[in-house]
Amino acid sequence: MSDLKDPRVLFSAERTLLAWNRTSLSLIAFGFVIERTGLLIHAVAPTGAHIAQVTLTFWLGLSFIALGSFTSGYSAWQYAIILRSLKPAEFPPGYAARWGLAVNAVVSVLGVLLLIIMTIGRV
Repeated sequence: MSDLKDPRVLFSAERTLLAWNRTSLSLIAFGFVIERTGLLIHAVAPTGAHIAQVTLTFWLGLSFIALGSFTSGYSAWQYAIILRSLKPAEFPPGYAARWGLAVNAVVSVLGVLLLIIMTIGRV
C-alpha cells in the first residue's frame, strides 16, 4: 500500500503492466510461428521421417502460446491488486487506469482462444 499520494506510483505500475503485455504478445506470436514451422516442415518434406519434428513444433508452439496467455492474465491480476491498494489521491483526475487491465485481459482470452482453435484444427 502506498502512502505517497503521488500519481507516479500508478504510472510505474502501468509501465510494468505494459511491459508484461509486450512480453506476453511476443510469447504468443513466437509460439504461433513455431507451430506453423511444423506445417512448413511437413509441406517441404512430407515423408514419415519428419512426423516427430512436426509433432514437437506443434506442442512447443502451443506451450509458448499458453505461457503468453498465462503471463498476460497473471500480470492483469497483479495490476488489479496494485490498483486496489492505491488511494484516490494517487489517481489523476479523469484518468482511466483500468484500460491497461482490460487490454491484458483481452490478450489473455484471445491467446486461450487461439490455443483452442489450433488444438481443434490439429485433430
